Amino acid sequence: MDAETLRTLQAPIKQAYRDHPETARIPARAEAVLSPDGIACAVPAWHGTTTAGLHKAAGGSGELACSADMLLEALVACAGVTLRAVATAMGIEVRSAKVIAEGHWDARGTLGIDKAAPIGLTDIALRFEIDSDADPARLDRLVSTAERYCVIYQTLKNPPTLSAVRA
Repeated sequence: MDAETLRTLQAPIKQAYRDHPETARIPARAEAVLSPDGIACAVPAWHGTTTAGLHKAAGGSGELACSADMLLEALVACAGVTLRAVATAMGIEVRSAKVIAEGHWDARGTLGIDKAAPIGLTDIALRFEIDSDADPARLDRLVSTAERYCVIYQTLKNPPTLSAVRA
């Protein structure tokens, strides 16, 4: 896809959101169904079901998906799609690219061993490896623009109000 095709595709969508801003609030939803046996849950997704379970560091076998990895996978997926869309809009030819996210979590926190240990991923780093002839300044602008418009990156950078309730 080239920049003009992308603009043509998005123009009526952007105009509709300008005319009716309330329609731009797009709902997102996910659910997990707890397994009747074992410490696991099934997460239905568009491509099938992923079964998540305990990480090996928390007593799992390592055979099931780790939710921390799934969060990082969502981040790199969103950043990758956004990078490609921004490169297209900017007219930057990208021969190939890879987006890598890395973070750490302290098992002592999630296992309740040390109340001072953080629970959750900390220090998430996102790295873009881009093969392109574009000059470094344009590639820096490409990355910063992708960061700006990546939904998952911005959600992690500016956390939303979060609540948990029992229904």
